[in-house]
Amino acid sequence: MIARRHKPLVSEIDLCAWLSQAAPNDALEYHRGFLVLDTDPNISGFGTAERLELIQLANRALWAAEKQLVHLVQRRLGESRFSYLAIARLRPETPALSSLLLAEAA
Repeated sequence: MIARRHKPLVSEIDLCAWLSQAAPNDALEYHRGFLVLDTDPNISGFGTAERLELIQLANRALWAAEKQLVHLVQRRLGESRFSYLAIARLRPETPALSSLLLAEAA
């Protein structure tokens, strides 16, 4: 039986807010579970809106890693259960986060 959840730990907006003020080595747990299963429409214990929100959050975390803003790591909690962490990196010489987000939206 799959445990039903109401919503992800944090939202994409929460992640972006954290990114804008995180110091190097600060960590944020953005998901707890098994991300690949929790985002699958046939297996997920999340409702449709919450699952789509989780996908958006995971995509934003990956985006932040690609922009070298964070390291993404997993900590094993048990069988098929992980803590997904974003760990802030030393800021590269790049534009502010708000500029990166605006450039993506354009």
